[in-house]
Amino acid sequence: MFKFILKGILRDRSRSLLPIIIITIGVTLTVLLSGYLRGVMGDLTDQNARFQTGHVKVVTKAYRENMDQLPLDLAILGVDSLQAALEQAYPSLQWVERTNFGGLIDVPDENGETKGQGPAAGMAVQLFDQSSGEIERMNILASLVSGTVPTNPGEAIIAAEFAEKLDVKIGDEVTYVGSTMNGSMSFKGFVVTGLIRFGTASLDKGAIIIDISDAQNMLDMYDGSTEILGYLDDAVYVDEKATDTADDFNQKTNQEDEYAPVMLTLKEQNNLASYLDMVDVYSGLFVGIFVFAMSLVLWNTGLLGGLRRYQEFGIRLALGESKGQIYSRMVLEAIIIGAIGSLIGTAIGLALTFYLQYNGIDISGMVDGGTMMMPSIIRAKYTPNLLYLGFIPGLFAMVIGTMLSGIGIYKRQTAVLFKELEV
Repeated sequence: MFKFILKGILRDRSRSLLPIIIITIGVTLTVLLSGYLRGVMGDLTDQNARFQTGHVKVVTKAYRENMDQLPLDLAILGVDSLQAALEQAYPSLQWVERTNFGGLIDVPDENGETKGQGPAAGMAVQLFDQSSGEIERMNILASLVSGTVPTNPGEAIIAAEFAEKLDVKIGDEVTYVGSTMNGSMSFKGFVVTGLIRFGTASLDKGAIIIDISDAQNMLDMYDGSTEILGYLDDAVYVDEKATDTADDFNQKTNQEDEYAPVMLTLKEQNNLASYLDMVDVYSGLFVGIFVFAMSLVLWNTGLLGGLRRYQEFGIRLALGESKGQIYSRMVLEAIIIGAIGSLIGTAIGLALTFYLQYNGIDISGMVDGGTMMMPSIIRAKYTPNLLYLGFIPGLFAMVIGTMLSGIGIYKRQTAVLFKELEV
């Protein structure tokens, strides 16, 4: 029976071509949009984890409540011993020290007079410690426009766009002007060894990157840092693992001490929880919309096809075929058509997903001036569930549409057939 129905579908294109085209378009859009959403949210999560949040972050309780202000006076002290304790308690994560600070970058001319100034967003990372993996994690080497990574104290990398604005070149000296952990003024000179472009507006406008040891000296933050970031070994954020780790750590923390360390997961920072939950909601929403919309279209297509096959159904009833058999074979025919359209649509959708995954869409003009941490090139991402996701709307819509339109079979009266044939 399956072979017989398949031959009928292939030979009579008038009853299968339009439904297959409709299903193909719907499945293609479902797969493409799902892959696109996964890619955008995956890049957003990865970008935030590498530069700001980590998979988990340890800060003091007081610092957490004022995190947006980057309060240096609420930083972690005794950070080396705390990091060692974290490495021993949670060896499945890699722990690194980070210090975020803000200030003013002053660029002197040949006479020592100021020729340019600009606000800077400073980031101190473990550049000199190769085992920390910070250079690779932050993709510093690949993002360098020119120059090299600092290897000696008193050296820094600044954003290429920022350097162009201040007319700074490799080898020039710039002066950081800001406040220390204790509230006093801090002046520190740095030699620019590299210009960098991350492709993120919030970083490229005024970033300066130095080693953590320089920041500790400059900010009077000896054996201290604003935060300790933890990264899972496979470099992929898994909320269950991060939450379990944070809950275990926080249970051991003295909640009464405002300077006691607390651990936050990625989802608890930068409002990322709503964005991550949005992926699952929108993916399900897209599938539901396409199932509903395609069901309506295929219902109407089935009604039109049913009118064309009205006489066929009558003859089949006259030959002794029951209404239930005709209806069940129509449903089987719909499943086959749905499977064909879903296969074609999935193949096209995956091809477009892979294209966007490797090429991406440049949205740098849209995020220019924004402060949110997000990539300037958004890409789709292939995930295994895309192999079957398209079959949900493809098969359901076709079957539901056929079942609705096929109800007319039960209204067909064999006695009327002879009058129709006489006409």
